[in-house]
Amino acid sequence: MKEGLDPETFCYPHLNSSCRRPSLPYVEAMLIYVLLSFISLLTVALNLLVIISIAHFRQLHTCTNLLLLSLAVSDLFVGLILMPVEIIYIERCWNLGDVVCSGYYLIDYVITSASVANMVLISVDRYMAICDPLSYNSKVTTQRAKLCVLLCWLCSILYRVATMHDQLEHPGMSNSCAGECVVIINHVSGAIDLVCTFIIPILIIIILYLRIFVVAVSQARALRSQMSVTTQQKRQETANRQELKAARILGLVVVVFLCCFCPYYVPSLVGEDTAVDASSVDVEIWLAHFNSCLNPVIYAFFYPWFRKSIKLILSLKIFKSGSKDLRVAETL
Repeated sequence: MKEGLDPETFCYPHLNSSCRRPSLPYVEAMLIYVLLSFISLLTVALNLLVIISIAHFRQLHTCTNLLLLSLAVSDLFVGLILMPVEIIYIERCWNLGDVVCSGYYLIDYVITSASVANMVLISVDRYMAICDPLSYNSKVTTQRAKLCVLLCWLCSILYRVATMHDQLEHPGMSNSCAGECVVIINHVSGAIDLVCTFIIPILIIIILYLRIFVVAVSQARALRSQMSVTTQQKRQETANRQELKAARILGLVVVVFLCCFCPYYVPSLVGEDTAVDASSVDVEIWLAHFNSCLNPVIYAFFYPWFRKSIKLILSLKIFKSGSKDLRVAETL
C-alpha cells in the first residue's frame, strides 16, 4: 500500500495489489441505483408474466410461442441474475472470488448466445409459416420445436465453455488487481465471436425476413388481382394477414435486438480488445441487457393475448378450475 493514501479508498488495504474501491458522487450513485433496480424488477416481472401466460393457457401452446417462451426464459435470467450482480457491485469491490467471477461471465455469455439462437429459430418459424404454409403444420411440430430449443441452449453452453476455456481454467487471469472481476476478450477471439454470434445469425434473420415480406406482398397482389374471391380464398387472405402481422411484430423484436447489441460489438468491429467489468455501468453493457426488458413490452403493445393473460394472472383467475382452457385470443 502506498504511503499517504487513504486505506478506505482500497478494496483490501492490507494488500499492495489491491484495486481502488469504485466510487461515484452520492446523487449520481442513487439515481443509477434507482434506475437500474427499476429496470431489473421490470425485466423480471414482465418476462415472468410471459412465461406464466404461455405455460398456463393451453391455447398458447403453439410452436411459435414455445420459442417465445425460451426467449423469455433467457430474458428472465438477465433480470434475475445478471442485472442484480452489476447493481450490487457498482460501488463495491468484487469479493466473491475469481471462480465465481468466471462463472458469472459464463452465464452471461450463454444467455446472450441462447437469445441470439432463439431469434434465429423464431425467424425460421415465421419463414416456414408464410413461405410454406401448406406443409408448416407437418414440418413444424411441438416435439421438433422443443428439440430445437434444447439444442439451442445446449449448443450455447458448449460454445461458451469452449470460447472461455482459458478464463475457466485460469480464473482471474484478466484481473489487474485484487477486488476486480474483469474478462478481456482479445480482438481475435472477439472477431470470431462477432462472426459466430452476431454477423451470421443477423444475416440469416435479415435474409429470412426479406424473403417473408417479398412472399407476403406477392400473395396479397395475387389475391387482389382475382376478379372473384371465394370464401376459402378470403380465409387464406385473412390467415396470410395474421401471419404477416406476427412476422412484423417479431421483426420489430429483431430490430430492437440489433439496436441494443450493436454498441456492445463495436470494439470487435474495429479490431480492439473487449473488456467487460462486473462493476461497470458502461452504457453498451446495460443497453444490451435492457433488450431483455423491451421484448415483453413489445408483446404487451402488439399481442392482445398477452394483455388479456396479464389481466387474468393479476386478478388471480388462473387459480380457478378450468382456467387453463380459457380463450385468451381470437386467433394466433
